Amino acid sequence: MNGNPLQSRAVPLHQQFGFSYISALIFVAVIGITLTTGSKYWSTIIKRERETELFFRGDQIYKAIESYYKATPQGKTAQYPSSFKDLLKDPRYSAPRRHLRKLYEDPMSEDGQWGIIMASKGQLKGVFSKSEEKPLKSGNFPSIYEEFEKAQTYSDWKFVYTPEKQKNLPGQGSKQ
Repeated sequence: MNGNPLQSRAVPLHQQFGFSYISALIFVAVIGITLTTGSKYWSTIIKRERETELFFRGDQIYKAIESYYKATPQGKTAQYPSSFKDLLKDPRYSAPRRHLRKLYEDPMSEDGQWGIIMASKGQLKGVFSKSEEKPLKSGNFPSIYEEFEKAQTYSDWKFVYTPEKQKNLPGQGSKQ
């Protein structure tokens, strides 16, 4: 010993950085795993919210088509609307009559456009999502949508108003 106390405790440079480097790598790996787990959780929450919104919007359009069909003026044959615009302002009446508050976009498809189901005369009978994603919800649908339980994709969720379907629902048949 030369009498210098600092020289006796010196650690060679190649040993000084190894522990910090390994700690930093482990820290980055743990953060990466945590973020991946968190992003899966949040993406499921976001998908569930979009799915709920899809069901709400599709049901609103279904109810608007039903309202339009049932609001046919006396003496006329019941008919479906020719377009979404007819649901916003019914052209069969001089006074404004609205069946749908606003045009809803499809929350599951990228372009927001609905797939349209037409009646035999080219009128709007229903809508469906163009999304091919697998639904999260697979049960506990209202009776008018019970076929949704068998759906493989959101595009299988068809919001279609048919008067015959209404007659066959429990508590919805014709009252005599």
